[in-house]
This record gives sequence, C-alpha cells and structure tokens, in this order.
Amino acid sequence: MSRGFQGGHSVVVTAFETTLRHQFLIVLLIAVAVMVVWNVSRTSRRGRAVTAGPADASGPGQPRVEPLARRVLRIGFGLLWVFDGFLQTQSSMPLGVAPGVLQPSASSSPGWVQHVVNVGVTLWGNHPVSAAAAAVWIPIGVGLLLLVAPRGRLSRYGGAIGVGWGLVVWVFGEGFGGVFGHGSSWALGTPGAVVFYIVARALIALPERAWETPKLGRGIVSALGAYFVGMALLQAWPGRGFWQGHGHGAAVTGTLAGMVREMARTPQPGFLSSWVGSFASFDAAHGWGVNLFLVIALAAVGVGLASGRPGPVRWAVIGAVVIGLADWVLVQDLGFLGGVGTDPNSMLPLVLVCVGGYLALVRLPAPSPARSAMEPALAVSLGGWWGRLTPTYRLRALAAVGATAVVLFGAAPMAFASINPHADPILAQAFDGTPSVTDTPAPPFALVDQHNRPVSLASLRGKTVALTFLDPVCTSDCPLIAQEFRQADGVLGPAAKNVVFIAIVANPIYRAVAYMNDFDRQEGLTHVSNWLYLTGSVKQLQTIWNAYGAEVYTVPAGSMVAHADIAFVIDGHGRTRVIMGEDQNPGATPQSSFSDLLADQIRSVLSS
Repeated sequence: MSRGFQGGHSVVVTAFETTLRHQFLIVLLIAVAVMVVWNVSRTSRRGRAVTAGPADASGPGQPRVEPLARRVLRIGFGLLWVFDGFLQTQSSMPLGVAPGVLQPSASSSPGWVQHVVNVGVTLWGNHPVSAAAAAVWIPIGVGLLLLVAPRGRLSRYGGAIGVGWGLVVWVFGEGFGGVFGHGSSWALGTPGAVVFYIVARALIALPERAWETPKLGRGIVSALGAYFVGMALLQAWPGRGFWQGHGHGAAVTGTLAGMVREMARTPQPGFLSSWVGSFASFDAAHGWGVNLFLVIALAAVGVGLASGRPGPVRWAVIGAVVIGLADWVLVQDLGFLGGVGTDPNSMLPLVLVCVGGYLALVRLPAPSPARSAMEPALAVSLGGWWGRLTPTYRLRALAAVGATAVVLFGAAPMAFASINPHADPILAQAFDGTPSVTDTPAPPFALVDQHNRPVSLASLRGKTVALTFLDPVCTSDCPLIAQEFRQADGVLGPAAKNVVFIAIVANPIYRAVAYMNDFDRQEGLTHVSNWLYLTGSVKQLQTIWNAYGAEVYTVPAGSMVAHADIAFVIDGHGRTRVIMGEDQNPGATPQSSFSDLLADQIRSVLSS
C-alpha cells in the first residue's frame, strides 16, 4: 500500500522513529552486556595472567601486525558500512526507498531484472518500518564487526556475512547495479557500489597467509585493470548518448549531461549545487570532448593496473583516485544527498579497493614465524583457549560477538517480514487514520441475510461484530473491502468462532438477495461460515445508513453508488468499540494491511 504515499507520511515516520528508539535501547543493552563480560573476564584469575595467543602473536609474547592492505580495506569499508547504516535513519526511508531507490534502479533494465527487483519493492512496501529499521542495524553491525575484529575467525566470518548482505542489496536494492540497463556507465556507478563492498569483504574473509605474497595484490590490480578497460569500452560505445551534450545545438540532452543536471536539482548545499550545475553546462556544451577524456583516462588506468608492475600500478591508482573523486563530486553528487541516499555511491568504495590492491602488491607483511614449543603448555596452564588470548584480543572478540548480535537483531525482523504475505497494519493507519476507540451503544438493526433469514443486532449478543457497508454491484472498492474482511477472518484463526463479519447493502437500487449472492460467489465468501450480507427495504436501509453515518448516494448514469468506506467493531454487549476508515489506496496489494489492522482491533475487543 505504501506506493501511494509520500515519503514523509507522519504516521509511518513516527512509527519508524519510535521503533529505532526502542531498538537503540536493545543495542545499548548488547553493548552493556559486552562490557560486563569483559570486566568479569579481567577480574578473573585466568584473565589476569596470559600470553599472546596464536590469533594475536607471531611468536611468544610478540604481537602480529595486520597486513596494511587488509587494514585499509577493513577500516575503510567498516566506516562506510556504519555511515550507510546511519544514512538509513533518515525519516524518508520507510516510504521513500521503494519508489525513490529500488524502482528507479531497475527502470531501464530488462523485464526479468525489474521482476526480481519488484520482489524487494513488494517486501519493503508491505513492511516499510521493519525493513527500514533492519537496513539501519545490519550495515551498522557489519561495519562494527569489521572495525573491532581485525584478525582471526571472527574477522573472516564477518567478511562472509558482509558478502551475503551485499549480494542481497546488489540484487534487490541496486537492480544488479544497473549493468543490464541502457544507460550503464562507470561515471554513473556501474556495476553498483555494493559490488566493491562485496569484493572488499571477500578479500577480508581470506586467510591471512594469502596476504603474505604479492600474488593476491597482483590478482586484485589485474582484475581492476580489466574492469577499467571494460568500462572504457562501455563508455565509448556509440549510440548510448555519452558522445553528445546537445545534439546539433538542439535541446537533445546527452546521457551524462542529463544525469548531472538532474543531480544538481537535488536538495544540497548551494556551493555543491553550483559546482554540479556548472559541470552539467560544460558537458552539455562539450559532451564529445568530455567523453573522449573519460574514455582515454579509464583505458590508461586500466592498462596501468593490468601491467601488474609496481611503478605503472602506482600511477594508475593515483589516476583512479583523481578521476574517481572528481566523478564522485561532479557527477554522482556525493551520492547520499536528497533524503533517500543509502550510500555514497560507487567511487569511494572503488578508490578503497584500488588503494588496497596496490598496497597488497607492494607492502607485504613479514612472514609469521612458528610459535615456541613452550607456548602451548604455558597457555594450557593458564586456563585453556581463553587464557591464551591477550586482554586486547578478548575485548575485540567480545565486541565482535556484540556486533554480530546487532546484525542478527537487524536481520530477524526482515526475515519474519519476508515470510509474511500481509502488509503491516501501520499502512492502513497511515492511509485511513488511526482507528477511533469509543464505547457507545451501536445503532440497532433488523434485516435479512443472504439466505433470507432474519438477523438483528440483538440476536448477535455475545458475539463480536465487524460491520461494514458494501455495494453488491461495485467493481472498485467493495470487492477489496470484502477480501479484507475474509482475510481478517483467516488471520484471527480459532478466535474467529466468536466473531461475525457483517456487510449491509449500500445500494438503494440493487439490494435484492440475488445480487448479494452473486457478490459472495464472486469474492469467495459463500464458504465463510461467519459471514452475513444483510439487506432490507429502502426505508430500513436508509435509517441504518443514517444511524451509522454511511452516506450513500446514487452516481448519475451508473449502477454503482457512492458511499463512505467505514467499518465498526461492536462488542458482545452491542456497544461500538472501534470505528475504522477503509478507503482503498490505489497502490494496495491483495494482501492488504487493513485485514491485519482489523484483526488486531477485533482481538482487542475480544480480550476486553
């Protein structure tokens, strides 16, 4: 249902902010638990007398130094992940990501890509608060895990976790990074920022011995060289709009100039908007020259990296950093502005991978010497594996466990949401308003049902009644409302035996039992044992419509009538307890959030 909302709907924003505050307290408790365990371990006898263990030492009592290339990737991407998580706290995220990020990411891609992305759009659209909250804590947890676990199994496992989450974001969030789209370009972010996150996490997950020879560095820069050459060819490919600013002086804007001009309109500081706007004008006037420079620069960087020799690679990395940062500012406009930016786009991650690859080639760590034969016996005497760890490593290990808990804490709601076909009730509240809680006598009625049996409100004492008004010949809202009532009956489960779902005819012309039965058959209600569709004379119906405030009037030259979409929950004593709007959002899915909201209100009345 959220596809019909604006990104800043107050009901959803308030729910999102409240959820984040509550979840922050839980994350804070995780941090407190880590510190308590740490302090307990410090004061224990086993925790006071230790030597450097195998995960922290290159020899007895000697600290092992983390390879510089790995450290750059670990810390750089750890900070990026945490920053990305904080970007997700923007109030526009719950309702703005699906229409503002997910759908546009696949808009120029083939149908099958759009179909895949729509899976993510539907999940996020049906569960905007839980999805947006999960997108906060998962990257923050992944980033913290990178920062606090520099070595050992936890660090490598953290790398594997990041690869998994990165693939999810790349497929559903970036639409495969736009690689199948018509306007794919290195300057615009192809193959997507998350690809470089995935590459970095995969490298961090490698055993540390892989960093002790230049083979890994040579492989990284060679792969990057092939990537840059490929991007140069893609940028040079004719007919894709990158060789023009304005076609023959007309108002045909080139692909790059159009993108930059659009980015300049993003809400941002004035000086940055001026820079981006100036570059858009320059590219519009000199599109062919700008693209030629970009093609040559990408090809030169690619050739230098592919050489695998330290000298050319160094200059190629410098070139990649310069053009990458220039593109990040002037084309990608920093990537995270505008209220729905989820990361700084592709250039910063690409620059980090380039620098890391170069360092892996030229800055090799010293080989790890074998540990002394005396060390294992000493460690055992200090209390087993925990006693072998230095205090610093134990603190980082506990912090890594806490960061992993944050990742799981964020992933759990998303996992539960993915198997829930119903949209969250908060969407119905956002569209129709919060249900009005009351306690007043319900207006009485005495009508006949779809089987011509008399039914009155008094005859239903002891049952909770969910009541609405439906036009049996309506083809728009009424069938959707009927499905919501049917779904609410299923959601209630065993409790539904104490509930009666009632619709009263809302059409003074087509009110015969035959029309009601046709409607029930059409909507699959004939086998719902606690469903009643009631009708009566025009005078009887008019009295009930007025009593319940269900305005009904005939639409000129049409069989349907216009009427208020409203629902009531009446308790077993005949008192109205809840009044709910049920206007249909044009973007609603068959699995409406209203059914869950109605079921929640019925449960509340049943338990009161």
